[in-house]
Amino acid sequence: MTKSLLLIGTLALAGIASAKSYDITLSAPSTAAGMQIAAGNYAVKVIPGFAVFTNVDNGKKYLAPVKTQDAGKKFDQTAVGTKTQDGARQLTTVELGGSSTVIELGE
Repeated sequence: MTKSLLLIGTLALAGIASAKSYDITLSAPSTAAGMQIAAGNYAVKVIPGFAVFTNVDNGKKYLAPVKTQDAGKKFDQTAVGTKTQDGARQLTTVELGGSSTVIELGE
């Protein structure tokens, strides 16, 4: 079990190093996949099944499970979709600029 987790972690880190980065700004604290993410500027990298949100000011990383979808049209810029539920802001989607990919984040 430990060796499997180590292998998965190693493969994930290798994927992060080669993945393209997309810049987003969260104007307010938000939750993504049950994690609280502070307001700020983030670099987002997508690896199979996950998105890594890295705070550009302090380097803190958040790993969230995601589903990727092809929207069928190319996005001009990266855009964040949110919803408010029970007074809390939830990050729901990120449209990746320069591609037709949308990442969907669970609750």
